[in-house]
Amino acid sequence: MDKGSVQTNRSAVNIIVKGRVQGVGFRPFIFQIASQFRVRGTVQNNMDGVRIHAEGCESSLKSFIAAIQLHSPRLSRIDEVTIKPATYRGDDDFSIIPSERTGKSSLVIPVDSAVCPECLKEMRDPDNFRYQYPFINCTQCGPRYTIIDSLPYDRPYTTMKDFQMCPACEEEYEDPLNRRHHAQPIACDDCGPRVVLSSIDGGETIEKEAAIKKAIDLLQTGKIIAIKGIGGYHLACNAYDEEAVTKLRTRKNRPQRPLAVMVASTALAQQICEVSGEEEKVLSSPEAPIVVMQKRVGSGLAESLAPGMTTLGIMLPYTPLHHLLFANGELKVLVMTSANPSGLPMLYRDEDAFTYLQGIADYILTNNRPILHPLDDSVVQVVEGRTTFLRRSRGYVPDPMETKEQVHEIIALGSQQKNTFAIGRNEQIFVGPHIGEMEHLEVVEHYEHELTNLMKWMGIGGKVVAIDLHPAYMTADLAQRMKGKIIKVQHHHAHLVSCMEDNGLTEPVFGIILDGTGFGEDGHIWGFEFLYGDAHSYQRLAHLKYTHLPGNERAIQEPWRNAVAMLIDYFGEEGRGLAKSLFPDRDYEIDILYQMVTKEVNSPLAGTCGRLFDAVSAILGICEVSTYDGEAAIKLSERMTPDHREQPYSYEFVMNEKIAEINAAQILLQLVNDKLQGVPIDKLIQRFHETIVTICVETVLFLSATHPSFQKRVVLSGGSFHNRYLSVEIAKRLEEKSFQVYTHERVPCNDGGLSLGQLIIAANMV
Repeated sequence: MDKGSVQTNRSAVNIIVKGRVQGVGFRPFIFQIASQFRVRGTVQNNMDGVRIHAEGCESSLKSFIAAIQLHSPRLSRIDEVTIKPATYRGDDDFSIIPSERTGKSSLVIPVDSAVCPECLKEMRDPDNFRYQYPFINCTQCGPRYTIIDSLPYDRPYTTMKDFQMCPACEEEYEDPLNRRHHAQPIACDDCGPRVVLSSIDGGETIEKEAAIKKAIDLLQTGKIIAIKGIGGYHLACNAYDEEAVTKLRTRKNRPQRPLAVMVASTALAQQICEVSGEEEKVLSSPEAPIVVMQKRVGSGLAESLAPGMTTLGIMLPYTPLHHLLFANGELKVLVMTSANPSGLPMLYRDEDAFTYLQGIADYILTNNRPILHPLDDSVVQVVEGRTTFLRRSRGYVPDPMETKEQVHEIIALGSQQKNTFAIGRNEQIFVGPHIGEMEHLEVVEHYEHELTNLMKWMGIGGKVVAIDLHPAYMTADLAQRMKGKIIKVQHHHAHLVSCMEDNGLTEPVFGIILDGTGFGEDGHIWGFEFLYGDAHSYQRLAHLKYTHLPGNERAIQEPWRNAVAMLIDYFGEEGRGLAKSLFPDRDYEIDILYQMVTKEVNSPLAGTCGRLFDAVSAILGICEVSTYDGEAAIKLSERMTPDHREQPYSYEFVMNEKIAEINAAQILLQLVNDKLQGVPIDKLIQRFHETIVTICVETVLFLSATHPSFQKRVVLSGGSFHNRYLSVEIAKRLEEKSFQVYTHERVPCNDGGLSLGQLIIAANMV
């Protein structure tokens, strides 16, 4: 740079850039545009973001500042740019200076990203010194959150600290004009992590390229291999090999739950599933989630991949190792399912893999780069062109959401199922990774580890702790130990506000909350709710009539019991007879259930959409016993084809004091009679779905007419809205009646989004 060029107009500014600006090549980017616009000064990472001191003529500074926001790196996200006049220092050049680790944190923690096209090109180039290196990365891709020990995000504070860079890597790392300048996981075959293939008993060990070649051969011959990825271990086998898939299911004791697959390319994905333009875009994104799409008939894949399902979860290779497994074209589609034992956290420690996977995996393909923060794969589906989350984790966590509320030092602990937590910092909300079911000690310990680390990195205490109203949830005990002010939030109120916050709404709205289980203020189980309110308060305006759940959790796990109980509740002795006609091999058990329901023995009252779907699924013979959470309802919804509308079943709508009650007796009676008379099952499924849509739309219309001062805005939340037909049809028909309808976009509609609503409600109660 010509120093004289800036002497004529000595201007200087200090710039602070906040957002996702660390671990994404932001400082090298600033260095490059400073050179382009003849700007001198410094740039450094700090606990409050990226700080820039810039000197030059006014026109150069103006162009420099504009370029920061217009041309930032693809993985970056700028939330705020603060510019203040500064004292002119007369710097000789522009330089990147060491990070400052003091002060209050406002950093956005970098997310893990799929390997970028530039790195893949180098990995496939025989003349490149990283040819076929399975851990190639740069500032635009690779592990981030999963390897961080503390902030700011610099190599000494990651699991890469023990890998001493070789001269070639160090030269790139120190070069501000290089794509790998300060790429913290930078490595090559000479200095970085190495891949190792071991038999499960440890008797055979192969390293590097030979390990990958051997793994390909083993997968082709029907073996099951545990593969260590960015966030933990997957179990893999050839997805075309029915015997291998069946063996995996048997060994993992996973008889029915759908298995996700990894496909070699988008072209192959299109042969297996019906892939829209938006779905292809999401598949190929840096986040690289599992995308649930409609299966094509005749793909040749093993039938047991997704029993009873018309959809399949597909992802593309997102690590260099994944790409190398597909490189020679011999493998095309692999089962890639999480290796953790049922109900336990993601398996990510090498020693645990060799312990837990005895008798499951034949071999383990691992590496010596430790994982500090395990992450499940994110799962999404595209509905009407919009991407919606089923599970928000790898690639998205822990990216924050901006809020209009003041949420500083408010913590929300989430639900018992599909748990996530949420942390408030100033006007940002960090929703944590998918934790899962809070039923085992190992899960609770994992939960506390992740929550504690994120709070520490952000410099956040828990002055206010929001929890679910249910007194028996594990989060209630956790809250007591946190010593903050505890605020209890009703489950479905949290769903309502979660969807409101997801859409930036603050004024009161109607909420249709279709859910599986949520503890109600009357002590019963809610889940088919019509609410009106906001973050301050809500009114319960209508709900499904309660019926008993004999055996509580047992009736959820075995939907036929729930179906029997509903029939007995609605029709007494006649209901018992109908139940015996539907389930003729369960006479003895039905008589016991009759006694439990009529005498109210261990039979809590519930009125939920999930349980109604379960009952119908069992009545229609689709799923009488669930082997995974939501199986009965999911398989019922999978059979729904919106080819044409069937007439809805009739139902009763009764005012009970100030709350309307939806009585499903006639729905079930008509459905059972149709089933016993041999009406085609698919027609009954369509009629039932049409009935639920009709109930929701007519109830909102009635409530709106009854309360003319209420705004005609409706949010849809609760796990049942993963059902595409319900979410699309209810929204469309309400919009036809001049309602504004909002659905989830940034968090799941299931309990994975609950902590967001809890946090906002708590913020409005302190």
